[in-house]
Amino acid sequence: MSRTLNHAAQWLGTALLPLALLPASLAAADAPRPKITGVAHISIYAHDYEKSRAFYRDFLGLEEPYSLPKPDGTPSMTFFKINERQYLELSPEVVPNTDRLNHISIETDNAEAMRLYLASRGVTVPKQVGKGRIGNSNFNIKDPEGHTVEIVQYEPAGWTVREKGKFVPETRVSKRMMHLGIIVTQFDAEMKFYQDILGFSEIWRGSSSGTQLSWVNLKVPDGDDYLEFMLYKEAPAADKRGTAHHICLEVPSVADSVAALETKPYRKLYTRLIEPKTGINRKRQANLFDPDGTRTELMERATIDGKPTPPSTAPPPR
Repeated sequence: MSRTLNHAAQWLGTALLPLALLPASLAAADAPRPKITGVAHISIYAHDYEKSRAFYRDFLGLEEPYSLPKPDGTPSMTFFKINERQYLELSPEVVPNTDRLNHISIETDNAEAMRLYLASRGVTVPKQVGKGRIGNSNFNIKDPEGHTVEIVQYEPAGWTVREKGKFVPETRVSKRMMHLGIIVTQFDAEMKFYQDILGFSEIWRGSSSGTQLSWVNLKVPDGDDYLEFMLYKEAPAADKRGTAHHICLEVPSVADSVAALETKPYRKLYTRLIEPKTGINRKRQANLFDPDGTRTELMERATIDGKPTPPSTAPPPR
């Protein structure tokens, strides 16, 4: 059995443990689920930190409300603000030629209630909610695929709230992160986790071949943001996941956004073709890639004619 299959099997085994085996403080089977209001951020690694930093800052126009150093003064991470509640985190890589994805984050209105709720559903959680370096309440869990999912609650005294109204120039490429894309090989286990436990709802599924399912979109229960499952029978090599693990930024007009990017001084450093197209979901889009190949997808909110695109009926990879 592969390492990934082993992980999923172990996760399912843990998730289905009788609640009687959990500590009494965590075994409240009737613990209600607090709100999950959106996708908060994605955290990615960069091989050349300053080159990637320039891509998001100078090309996409995202400003940096704060950066955090390591104890030795070297960079730990930089935050790029998309809007008041969404951002991208960039950190120097730990090991070369590995997955660029560090973690994804979803926002809740009550981190402690979420910790208790997840525990009541058999999910492994920490003993207490932590406080991040920028003052927000948070903790990490693992989904069946092995992705780290940060649960975050923005605190009144946190830096996110402190910088409200700042670092949001009109010239930034987008004002909203529509979705995040994550690789999924354990389809059934991931659907159980995100739908049955976290309360996400499926809003669309598509196929690039017509014979096998390629994508499933799952919306947060209390907002409009969503995750996009990038379906594979076997995950790509760790250093070739940048197209699948991606960020999608909503834009009013892909054509206008691409035209604006073409005029930026950074465009001379960006050697790839920027090609607007219409996706299988019948939405106009264009792909950009940072220096490590991590994809940023620009996408319009509506389909080309405003009508819903029928979902695929193809089966998932097996």
